[in-house]
Amino acid sequence: MIGRLSGILVEKNPPQLLVDCQGVGYEVDVPMSTFYNLPAVGEKLVLLTHLAVREDAHLLYGFGTAEERNVFKQLIKISGIGARTALSILSGMSVADLAQAITLQEAGRLTRVPGIGKKTAERLLLELKGKLGADLGAAGVAAQGDNNADILNALLALGYSDKEAMLALKQVPAGSGVSEGIKLALKALSKG
Repeated sequence: MIGRLSGILVEKNPPQLLVDCQGVGYEVDVPMSTFYNLPAVGEKLVLLTHLAVREDAHLLYGFGTAEERNVFKQLIKISGIGARTALSILSGMSVADLAQAITLQEAGRLTRVPGIGKKTAERLLLELKGKLGADLGAAGVAAQGDNNADILNALLALGYSDKEAMLALKQVPAGSGVSEGIKLALKALSKG
């Protein structure tokens, strides 16, 4: 029903916004990834939206990108994942990180999101396998082969952040062996 809002940002109270569209104020819940990229209060704003109609409420969720909205829709289709949990997931990790975690079947990365336990993480991996990672191609690094997954896991185990590990992994030539790839990635990290 309501797929897009274009108006003036009136209020920001995380995770909720108030957007004035031609005199009508819409309350919209957004993930933190969208919230951080908002313009200042009083500025023009465009959000892609998802309207959830429940017995007791009509709730509007807003997103800065089509990818975020698509992932949100995929998440809320899963049994036991409501809109609040889906927003929490999108607030806790980027769409690319989520797609990579699903492609590599890494439940540990999902359990770092508040409200996501081990069983829920495993259900997410199972339900979204082949739907999310393949669609987005965001785990392009992982698509190069299993070696990259092993290299990435080694870097994460050494205490590097997801972002640092991914950047280092991009410096590793395709087809590198695991031990050689780890050495090259560590060398790239030491230069940064």
